[in-house]
Amino acid sequence: MTVQGLPRPNDQPPVVRSFLLGGFCNVSHAFSTRQGGVSREPFASLNLGASVGDDPGAVAENRRRFFGSLGISPDQIVRVKQVHGKGVLLVNATLAGRPGFPQPLSDGGTTCDAMVTGVPGMALTVSTADCTPILVVDPVRRAVAAVHAGWPSTGKRIVVETLIAMRRAYGTDPADCRVAVGPSIRGCCYEVDEPVASAMATALPTWETCAVPTRFGHWRLDLAKVNRSLLEAAGVPRDQIEDLGLCTACRRDLFFSHRAEKGKTGRMMNVIMIRAESREPGAEKRVTRET
Repeated sequence: MTVQGLPRPNDQPPVVRSFLLGGFCNVSHAFSTRQGGVSREPFASLNLGASVGDDPGAVAENRRRFFGSLGISPDQIVRVKQVHGKGVLLVNATLAGRPGFPQPLSDGGTTCDAMVTGVPGMALTVSTADCTPILVVDPVRRAVAAVHAGWPSTGKRIVVETLIAMRRAYGTDPADCRVAVGPSIRGCCYEVDEPVASAMATALPTWETCAVPTRFGHWRLDLAKVNRSLLEAAGVPRDQIEDLGLCTACRRDLFFSHRAEKGKTGRMMNVIMIRAESREPGAEKRVTRET
């Protein structure tokens, strides 16, 4: 992984990208970092979460910088309230055509932990600070999805529910999908107890291959690996899943971590959108993995 320079105050913030998803010229995607914003500690500096106690003006400026660097305008940003469930929202032309869309979704109590769309110009976003963000592209049916997979949602097989929703709406075949698993807390830093283990066992009978016992009734859990296993079991080929392998708790220079920072921290946003144009903004700075 390389960091291509720290941004100056008026620069666009660096982002994390998947090489796998980056191959589709009609899809824009990004995982934000904590760098390049105006928020002060403990939210320094690119906090994109409005419900964590940060200055609202700073959050608004941070969002302007992040989404602006991607060429995304406010009326394209689709956000909902995340509740650690298994609900999947279909963002179709009917929903997008409602008065005031997309503002009523975030302000009106719409709750879910994944969204799918085949409508160009809809920037699906999920917010994280340790939970696993998962972005999906179906290049055949021209559909995308954004998934917020914390342990409760992973236990409810949210990634599988997302693929089912894409199949129902667009005829998606999981074998055609490309998936990026973004920055999240990893097994090196994520110790869990029996309730979490029980939820994993319900979701994935082989969950113990994704965990290491630490002491009685506790394990270090690789939640990203659980989700990768669920995706493979649902029919997504292994070589069509890219795990960026970035731990939010290990890399607090780059990411917010709810656990490592004891709950007082900011939020990243993870976004995917089908573009109406084939040309992607080229000025944004990026954090990329070395090959």
